[in-house]
Amino acid sequence: MKNCSDKIVSLKEAQKIRADWKNKNEKVVFTNGCFDILHLGHVDYLEKAKNTGNRMIVGLNTDKSVKKLKGPERPINNEYARARLLAALAFVDAVVLFEEDTPLQLITQLQPDILVKGNDYSVETIVGAKEVIANGGQVKTIELVPDYSTTKILERLETRD
Repeated sequence: MKNCSDKIVSLKEAQKIRADWKNKNEKVVFTNGCFDILHLGHVDYLEKAKNTGNRMIVGLNTDKSVKKLKGPERPINNEYARARLLAALAFVDAVVLFEEDTPLQLITQLQPDILVKGNDYSVETIVGAKEVIANGGQVKTIELVPDYSTTKILERLETRD
């Protein structure tokens, strides 16, 4: 890829890329999130997630989806900015935006080998876990860096004079 923007793909493009990786026997990792203000916790989590496989696709909530999940003041950064930042990370191979409340459609259509979320989830509560396991894949949780979240960063900013 010539630049990081090339990593931002549609679901249809992601399916083609995923099929190519599968033909090369590369293990595909999938994770998702809002990634509103990219911070150490995100970078650490994404790097650890990538280390569970060979390639990583990140499902990114659209602005409309983030507003619905986090409230009318969010996102802070628009979907294009958030996608570009994620795509600029060396360990992210593709970014796919999704507007639904959950990434279930992406997961069922991409059929990742490994589904990853933070350890603030349990395997039983991870959307798509049943589908990935039924398809022969694995579901893993990654330990999060304590005290790093977009919400906590915003709270700290609000309390400053």
